[in-house]
Amino acid sequence: MTLLLAPMEGLLDFVLRDVLTRVGGVDRCVSEFIRITGTLLPDKVFLRYLPELRNGSRTLAGVPVRAQLLGSDPVSMAENAARLAALGPEGIDLNFGCPAKVVNRHGGGAALLQEPERIAAVVGAVRRAVPAHLPVSAKMRLGFNDTGLMRECAQAMQAGGAAELVVHARTKADGYRPPAYWEHIPAIRAAVAIPVVANGEIWTVADALRCRAVSGCDALMLGRGMVADPGLARAIRAFDAGLPDADPVVWADLIPHLAAFWQLVCDDLEPRQRAGRLKQWLNLLRRRFVEAEVAYQHVRTMTDQRAITAWVAAQQAEARNSA
Repeated sequence: MTLLLAPMEGLLDFVLRDVLTRVGGVDRCVSEFIRITGTLLPDKVFLRYLPELRNGSRTLAGVPVRAQLLGSDPVSMAENAARLAALGPEGIDLNFGCPAKVVNRHGGGAALLQEPERIAAVVGAVRRAVPAHLPVSAKMRLGFNDTGLMRECAQAMQAGGAAELVVHARTKADGYRPPAYWEHIPAIRAAVAIPVVANGEIWTVADALRCRAVSGCDALMLGRGMVADPGLARAIRAFDAGLPDADPVVWADLIPHLAAFWQLVCDDLEPRQRAGRLKQWLNLLRRRFVEAEVAYQHVRTMTDQRAITAWVAAQQAEARNSA
């Protein structure tokens, strides 16, 4: 089974990619979307979203990262894709799934699922603009308000030259509300000849197995489920190999990763963002770890970086002493 780490704006950025790929089990990551409007972006913008470009488009753990672009103008998308390609990404992914109103209002993301012909034009322009060896993939939802055009949209992406398709099994109207409708994915798989990856509501090993059975996909993309349980990809991989999860990730295992995450946040993000990012991750970790609830409640009202750093250091010391 192939396991991909999803892009999630404002959550699964290069900092969390670095930490989660250290835990293991992930085959490939996709960056947060880089929004393309009418301008040719400078290299520094691509590098801000994807600093892994300085490391052969790989995280420090060695996991390849594909760059994601979001836009609706074929010319601008092609020009920016060509500039990005010169920086050596593992591949270029195109976003046709973002449900954000500000993005959709300008014709980007999931809004294009109403116009398959425009999707084909965007994908085709990007495919022609980048070297033939560079993979171009696409991510879509099941539709905008309904699933009526899902096959046509998938076929448009294939016709434009996409070599892989990730399907987030919800419409734009569904947002992120459960469930994910994996049962629609077989119809998309039947409509195209390229590999299809299933995405949406995979929180546990049991979810992954159900998703694979219902969708028919051997490749899955993990998003919030992997953030809430950093050991999820490893556990899925162990089960898929017919092995017991002999080395499950427990809270004590996560403490060094939390410390590394906090250090990266302090090094690379604006001061106003730092405390919020740690709380955001702890909030999701509460789904899987009882200890995360205690940690979240402790730091929930903290804003001082030095105080949080001292708390993280105390957690590390406690984990070492109990080992």
